Amino acid sequence: MKKLGLIGGMGPESTIVYYHDILYGVKNKLGMDVFPPMSIDSINLYEMLEYCDNDNSRLIGLLEQSIENLAAGGAQFAALTSNTSHLVYDALAASSPIPLVSIIDTTCAEVERLGYKKVGLLGTIFTTEGNFFREPFASRGINLVTPDAPTRRFVSDRITSELEIGLVKESTLNAFNKIISDMHKENGIEAVILGCTELPLLFKNAQTPVVCLDTMQLHIAALVDMIIE
Repeated sequence: MKKLGLIGGMGPESTIVYYHDILYGVKNKLGMDVFPPMSIDSINLYEMLEYCDNDNSRLIGLLEQSIENLAAGGAQFAALTSNTSHLVYDALAASSPIPLVSIIDTTCAEVERLGYKKVGLLGTIFTTEGNFFREPFASRGINLVTPDAPTRRFVSDRITSELEIGLVKESTLNAFNKIISDMHKENGIEAVILGCTELPLLFKNAQTPVVCLDTMQLHIAALVDMIIE
């Protein structure tokens, strides 16, 4: 089995899910009592968000150091446990001493496999307003739809002020479902991408207006396959 390195802490809630589901994903897929070796280098979420907002060069430096730590600990490949941090993925992949697995490319491949041509996207303001998430989909002829600017800010605020610290509110779920329903009615989306690895906390076991694509679980499945390939 290959040793995976995870850049975690972005935020802690999703890092816990990555760790648990990768270990048991490998165990269940192999059908035997075995857990794979893995390293996690946990960074400061709030430092990362500050650099996303005003200093991409420092964001790259922060994440490059984390990848180097993982490689030094024997990781053979690595992954970022958030969508937002993929803002600088191309730069990281170019400098990384070990291969990286993109959550965006993994999600894009699944949307293409399912045959969707128009999908909604929810996430932090960096994810919904940046080109780094949109471009891989556009290159495959897939249209990404995001809410209007005030709604994008509302979604991003609820992610950072609630979900990042494990706070799940029914009022937020109802508001997000209304946003998805509006995109379905007004824009004709066929599904919605949960483009933040904390969003599944909110939608767990919830009824939604359209199919929700969980970027974290798609990423985890790809990482499990790479560990045992």
